[in-house]
Amino acid sequence: MTTSTALDPRSTALVLIDLMDRIVANQLAPHSGPHVVAASLRLAEDFRAAGAPVVAVRVERPGVAEQPPGSGLVAEVEAAADEVVVKRTIGAFQGTGLHEMLRARGVETLVFTGIATNLGVESSARAAADHGYRLVFVEDAMTGLTEAEHRASVELDFPRLGEVVAAADLRLG
Repeated sequence: MTTSTALDPRSTALVLIDLMDRIVANQLAPHSGPHVVAASLRLAEDFRAAGAPVVAVRVERPGVAEQPPGSGLVAEVEAAADEVVVKRTIGAFQGTGLHEMLRARGVETLVFTGIATNLGVESSARAAADHGYRLVFVEDAMTGLTEAEHRASVELDFPRLGEVVAAADLRLG
């Protein structure tokens, strides 16, 4: 992991992936859902204070009349978000307008948190890399369904796409 990462808030956005009640409540590892939410909210507070946008992404299952209970964002996450994006695929970019919204704001760097590390976060990050964004992954503000899945993304895949940092080592400004 990188020891300290300084980011320009004028061109950086925080992207919170799938911090929904039903997902946060799952058995997760290595970090609990509530831990990831709390860490993400601390980052969101810092980003908003620095004038950097916070984007919360949630998933809806396509082709169903009604979403499962708990499909909304955790209330505090929704309140902290400047933008909410609804996706219908694993990643946050396909058919959501996220890329266009970020580019309109002048965003060049994305900082990712969320659940699950190897699913929604990694799929979104791969698409973001294809769009040319600089990527930063906050290891202690994301988690997987298993620790092994989380570690595979954080240790093998994410270093090839961007920087992996701890929340305490992220600096805006």
